Amino acid sequence: MKHSALLLLVFLAATSPAFAGTLAQFRTRFGDIDVELYDQDKRVTVQNFIRYVQSGAYTNMFLHRCIPGFIVQGGGFITTNQSATNLFTAFDYVPNFGSISNEFNIGTRLSNIYGTIAMAKADGDPNSASSQWFFNLGDNSANLDNQNGGFTVFGRLVRGTNVLNIFNAISQANGIVDLRKFYGTNDNTSLFSDLPVRYSGDFRPHFNDLIYVDLSLLNVQVRPVGNGSREISWNSVSNKLNTVEFTADFPAVWQSLTATNGTGETFKFVDSSVTNAQRFYRVRVDY
Repeated sequence: MKHSALLLLVFLAATSPAFAGTLAQFRTRFGDIDVELYDQDKRVTVQNFIRYVQSGAYTNMFLHRCIPGFIVQGGGFITTNQSATNLFTAFDYVPNFGSISNEFNIGTRLSNIYGTIAMAKADGDPNSASSQWFFNLGDNSANLDNQNGGFTVFGRLVRGTNVLNIFNAISQANGIVDLRKFYGTNDNTSLFSDLPVRYSGDFRPHFNDLIYVDLSLLNVQVRPVGNGSREISWNSVSNKLNTVEFTADFPAVWQSLTATNGTGETFKFVDSSVTNAQRFYRVRVDY
């Protein structure tokens, strides 16, 4: 069955540019995971996540916790040199921009089911989410929807199931290591008792054995280009049909402007129609 992920909904009626972007791409050595963000339902949470991505705070970020059948977690820790050969005995924290309010019960109630992404937080504090997030590797709704005020789901996987499933196929000493075995139990090593790595076996990891995630957003701009025309530009999703649509009013009757196969490069399209004084635009990708 074909599914469509709404990547953009922007409005341009005056002369100022408009920006939006609701697709996040998680690139790993195993492949890419594309995630549609719920920016209409979980606005504070999505805006917080976007801030971390756009600021570069997630640069050299690695996945630090994996419990197969449950979750794989990132957004907390970075390294400064992925090619270092020293044993993994130190790390840096992702910069903390402060806690956000829990939005689990705000807007649509979204459950922690397989393939969704949600915010991590401290035990006993529903409003403690900051930079860390996790993918649900199974149906965790019975647990995480009811624990600690509910864990806010702010997006869903639209491509990359094969990548996510890799984390359900590993185990301790077979793609997961416990640093406490090698360095003793302390505040640092306890953070990495379920560390996913790129190898099988029970030995100390190097920096380049970690599973890094390179994160980017679908960057979209709509701007006037003269004579009432508008230019829509976005970094296209590769190997998928990218469709630009518009509507003049709501309830919406969406009409296609152009459709093209994405390459991962920035695409531009000029809407030269002056029929409507104002138009709403969206870009969607068929999965």
